[in-house]
Amino acid sequence: MNQPDTLIWEQHIPGGCHWSGIVRRGTTLRLVDVIGRANAAVLFFNQEEKLERYNMADTLKTQHTFRLTRGHACHSDMGRIFCCITEDTAGWHDTVCGMSDAESIRQKYGTARFEERRNEMFRNGLDGMLIELGKWGLGIRDVVSNINFFSKVTANSSGELAFHPGSGKAGDYVDLSFEMDTLMVLSAAPHPLDSSKTYQPGAVNLAAFLTPPSVIADCTRIAENARALLNTQNLYACHGGAA
Repeated sequence: MNQPDTLIWEQHIPGGCHWSGIVRRGTTLRLVDVIGRANAAVLFFNQEEKLERYNMADTLKTQHTFRLTRGHACHSDMGRIFCCITEDTAGWHDTVCGMSDAESIRQKYGTARFEERRNEMFRNGLDGMLIELGKWGLGIRDVVSNINFFSKVTANSSGELAFHPGSGKAGDYVDLSFEMDTLMVLSAAPHPLDSSKTYQPGAVNLAAFLTPPSVIADCTRIAENARALLNTQNLYACHGGAA
């Protein structure tokens, strides 16, 4: 079990809100589902060269999986790894459903604008993501398939997707141990398949701490992950960067 006894910083993200920041290699970021209703839509970019970003297809096919959990890694489109999932109490994170947008939120929950509801306005995943991307010189063309942490979605034999409400519980967490200096962008708006009748997205807490030694061992049991980790280490060796 990871022991976050070298805490660097913490951040609280209310349900529906958004956040972005640089997470340095050698750092583990813990995402916590505060009350059990969280959906954390996340994108990753190489902090030094933002054309390199999270690649859903490579992440899934190299690890022969549809979901993400402990022992999996998040791959870039350059054959490198942003981070390894080194702890996970939720056990299932959606990789294929994308984000909610303004129209899907309006159709499902109605309209609640800032002018009338202030901080209780209804936010959607795409707009939150675009606000954060804009802070880093990025925009709509940089929105690719994202990860939805804390959301469980399964597929039946016909390929129909099903969202599993209540699959998470208060206090669930997932640890992302970063191997690359990464721009991470997060929206805590509802999952696009969330079946709730009311707009009530859960909050997400973030806590960053130094990565314990040998914590990524589970990820390297998958041969493709081991090769991608070597590619990532070579990137920093060639640049002469310090860990």
